[in-house]
Formats: sequence, C-alpha cells, structure tokens
Amino acid sequence: MSQRVRRTVIGIAAAVIGFLTAGQPAFAHGFSSTVYVHVTAADAGRVRTTLELEYDLFVVSAADYEDDDPLFRAGDAAFQAGDTEAQAAALNTHADAAVRYVTERFSVAAGGTACAPARVGDFTMGRREGVPYADLRLDWDCAGHGGDRRVTSGLLPDSEHYVTGTKTIVTYDIDGDSGGAALDADHPSFSISQSWYQWFWEFFRLGAEHLLTGIDHILFLLALIAGSRRLREIVLAATSFTLAHSVTFMLAALGLVDVSARFVEPVIALSIAVVAGWYLWRIRRRGGHAADLETAGRGHFSLDRAGWTRLGVVFCFGLVHGLGFAGALGIDEAWSWTLLGSLLVFNVGIEVVQLTIIALVFPLLTVLRRRSPAAGLWVTGLISAGVFVMGLVWFTQRVFAF
Repeated sequence: MSQRVRRTVIGIAAAVIGFLTAGQPAFAHGFSSTVYVHVTAADAGRVRTTLELEYDLFVVSAADYEDDDPLFRAGDAAFQAGDTEAQAAALNTHADAAVRYVTERFSVAAGGTACAPARVGDFTMGRREGVPYADLRLDWDCAGHGGDRRVTSGLLPDSEHYVTGTKTIVTYDIDGDSGGAALDADHPSFSISQSWYQWFWEFFRLGAEHLLTGIDHILFLLALIAGSRRLREIVLAATSFTLAHSVTFMLAALGLVDVSARFVEPVIALSIAVVAGWYLWRIRRRGGHAADLETAGRGHFSLDRAGWTRLGVVFCFGLVHGLGFAGALGIDEAWSWTLLGSLLVFNVGIEVVQLTIIALVFPLLTVLRRRSPAAGLWVTGLISAGVFVMGLVWFTQRVFAF
C-alpha cells in the first residue's frame, strides 16, 4: 500500500474515531436526565400527577429560576450530606418556589383549557439508578373542561445549561385508558387519548434515540463490526447481543432484576475495550491474516473456535448492556400488558437502529477488504484501537467516579 493511500486511510479512520469520541463524558448516559410522571384520576373531575425529578438538578434549577439562594444552600448541603430527610425538608421549606418552577414548565389541559394545579402533601424523597429523586404530587382541577386531555412538559430544559436532552417519561392509567409516552424538547406534549400508532411511535422513537445518543453502545457496536471477518460473524454477534440485552432489559425494566449502576456502567465501558482489543490481538497474532477464518466451515453460519468464543463473550456483555438500556426507562411499576408492550416497542427501536448501522458500515468494510486487504486491515485496526482506548478511559473514570 502506497504512502499516499496509507495516509488517506489513516485520516479517514481518525476522523471517524474523532467524530464519535469528541467531547463525550465518562458516563455516556449521564449528560442527560429523566423526569418520571404517573397520571391517575382524582376526585371531583381532577387529574393527579405524581412527578419524580432528579433532586440535585431540580434544586439548582428551581433556586436559579426563583433567585432563591437559601433554597440552593439548604438543598445543596443536604445533597452533599446524603441526608434524605434534610433534602425533603429543604424542598418543603421552600415549597412555593419549588412548585412554581414545576408548574411553569409542566401542565395538564383539558379541551384546550389549562387545568389549575394544587400541591397534594409534602415533597418526599426516593431513588432511581442510585441517585436521589424528589417526589411531588399535584392535583389539576379540570372540572367543567371537556374534551381531549393533554400533558405538556418542559422540565429541566437545555436553556438552563445544567443538563442536556432531558426526557419526561409519562405513564397513565385513567378512566379506563392506560399507556405511556416519552416527551422531550422536540415532542413536549401528548394526548392521554392517543391512538395505538402514536403510542408505538413514542416508545420506538425513545429506543432509537437512546441508542443513537448512547455513544458507549455505538462504540461497542462499531467494535463488533470492525472485528467481524464475515457476514455470518456479525449476524451471529448482533443476534447474540440482541438476545442477551433483551432478556436483562425486560427483567430489569419490570423490576425483577436490580443491579447497581456501580457495576453496570464500568462493565459496559470494559466490554467496549475487550471487544475492540480482541481484534487488535488477532492482528498482532496473525498479521495480514487477521480477517481469515481459521477453519473454512461448511454451513452458512459456521464459525471457527475463535468465533464461537467471541460470540460467548459478546452474549455475556450483552446481558450487562441490557441493564443499561433499562435505565433509560426507569419504569418499576407493577406488571401490565401495556407496560410490557412499551418495553418491547422501546427494544424494537434500539434494534432497528442497530441493524441499520450494521447494514451501512459492514458492507463498506467488506468492499474495502476485498479491494485492498492492507487498507482494510489499517482501517479496522485503527478504529478498534480508538475504541479500545476510549473504553479503557471510560472504565477508569467510571470506577473512580463510584
């Protein structure tokens, strides 16, 4: 391979790695936040919403919005101390400011008319994914307002500069209707009387966006593609990964399995480094024959010994990735067919994006390997090296962060 071609190949690979890794935090899921809302019926034509907001972000945002320094100082001190009673007390002492912040950004309307909110009880504290969440109940007086009921959320917006890409996960069970929706800045509102295809799109979109914005999962998939020698290998690897993460995703989201993020997040990072490093080790051991199968195999899906071992490793890591996917929804309510359907559609969104990436990237690498085996080896090797380094960096950061 000529020096000019080699420089071009290196430049392309470096650009891909740089694009994927530039500015990414140690916790690929940590740059955003999720608000949880459950909607039920109250008496006298009112609608009750139970909101859960990430405590430290909520305190900072509410204090900044209201220019309430005492709220910030009390709330931050309670957060740093890890004292849940003090956290709830800080919010209850400054309840008017905290509630105003929420009701300025979250609303319920009926028949096109805004319903009037009223706080029900005190703020209480809970936990999700290992971090404290503040719980707030609001009753919305919709009496006399007929027609479609609509929920709108703009909580913890990007404009506050404390968090990026907040999603509000809404579930509802009211007047015989049940379901859910995922709201964000581009889709801030939905109707409780939504059709089945609107419900399907809400959770399909959430699953697709979660994979696309989860750079750690993207890099893991890229490492799988770069290290796969034949179509059969990437198909089996993707299938193994899908089956594994689907199992743990469903179990965790349904509350049947609970594994701490202290374990999940570092292992996800480690899986990225291991899968990428596996291919680098093959290049070191076999050189220009790294992309060859050690045994020919007669069936369409036959693999050599190394391929089957790699498949088992991918399956094990897929189990851990499923726990990471489940954290995006954070639903721990009791079993229901609606909940199961939402989880399945969320998973379908993940898989469609995953298969699309494979369909776009793997054929390009295959063509490159056939036309210039040396160039193919350089590109896949450099991509794997970049992914390997990022995986180790994230692993180290996440271990020490916990």
